[in-house]
Amino acid sequence: MVREITQEEGFIERIYWLIKLRWIAILGLILTIIFVQQILHLSLYILPLYYISVLLCVYNLAFFLFLNQIRRKTGINLAIINWIANAQISLDLLCLITLIHFSGGIENPFIFYFIFHMIIASILLSRLASFLQASFSVLLFLFMVVFEYFGIIPHYNLVGLIASDQYQNPIYSGAVSFVFISTLYIAVYMATSISGTLKEREKNLKQLNRLLEEKDRVKSEYVLRVTHDINQHLAAIKGCIDLVITGYTGALNDKQMDLLRRANDRTGKLMSFVKALLKITRIKLSKDIEMEQFSLRKTIENAINFVDTKAKAKNVAINYSIETDVDNLRGIQIYIEETITNLLANAVKYTPNNGKVDISVKNGDNSILIQIADTGIGIPEDEVSRVFDEFYRAKNARTVESDGTGLGLSIAKQVIEKHNGRIGVESKLGIGSTFSIELPNTTV
Repeated sequence: MVREITQEEGFIERIYWLIKLRWIAILGLILTIIFVQQILHLSLYILPLYYISVLLCVYNLAFFLFLNQIRRKTGINLAIINWIANAQISLDLLCLITLIHFSGGIENPFIFYFIFHMIIASILLSRLASFLQASFSVLLFLFMVVFEYFGIIPHYNLVGLIASDQYQNPIYSGAVSFVFISTLYIAVYMATSISGTLKEREKNLKQLNRLLEEKDRVKSEYVLRVTHDINQHLAAIKGCIDLVITGYTGALNDKQMDLLRRANDRTGKLMSFVKALLKITRIKLSKDIEMEQFSLRKTIENAINFVDTKAKAKNVAINYSIETDVDNLRGIQIYIEETITNLLANAVKYTPNNGKVDISVKNGDNSILIQIADTGIGIPEDEVSRVFDEFYRAKNARTVESDGTGLGLSIAKQVIEKHNGRIGVESKLGIGSTFSIELPNTTV
């Protein structure tokens, strides 16, 4: 079962996204400065612009390292994360207004880049915080416009792009300011409305998901109780049949013996189905599983030994390769061994005589990849996506064995996902299948 991401974790992920965007913006800023100066030959006060670029790099890296430190801690405080998000947006706005000031002020068409920051703020922050940041942007903008107009701070002309005295034209400044401010607030209103609607829908979906999980748990508990009772009754029936077949109640004629053996065989298959159903239900109901270290290499060898006799009977060659640095794994050894054994048994079962099964185990940076490839009958293309569903069996598999439970691969999927891993399959009809298991490479 996939663990639900908490509100704090989701917020941190969005802040990481903002940090990544800022790296792109820094690169874009440097390239823009070079382009404007070298290609467009516009006059710019270069040194302050590069200073701001360096400042952006410094505090972006600082926020990145600080977030990494917070992420490793437990009990993350949402208020601290919210403060980090607001601080980043405010610093970005200060840097942006400084960049605008040193590159033409109100005459610089890039003033409307404030809107991008407001949209990002609306995604990250609450509606109130977003409007406060918008108001902060407006104040910064108005201070720059007014102070340049009255000569309190110098105006840096963007020579070659627009008339250099427009910042002293009250009609031009008023019109641009009106468009800028109104566009900013409209953008924040629309972005926060959309973001709020999406957040509300996400909240509702999470509630529905929890409700479905609870209903699934109740269903599984019911199935567990009923299946357990059925299994006990079947065991009692089979015990009685076994006694009759062995002659405990006296001799039987051939017809009686034939019927009893058929009943015994059917009862055995039904018990196997019930046990598989019990197993998958117990796995689904187990929230936390106690893991310990075990030898994956030994586990693979045990699984191969288990199917070796059946493979030899069909002259199916089993070849395996395990990288030398693969050994210990953390998990439930018996579950992993049963899963690999089941996949191997299926590979042998559905591979014609004189075929082969290849097993490879590779060690990645953070995961271990186990692949089981066969030269068997394969899976029809339109059925590949359903083979891990409960009780589902491919059509061509039913022709090979009509009495399968359709639970083996579903159990395998439950086991691997309980270990925070993934399982998948690639197959071509008439050529063979390759099942892949990816497990976290954790040994402690």
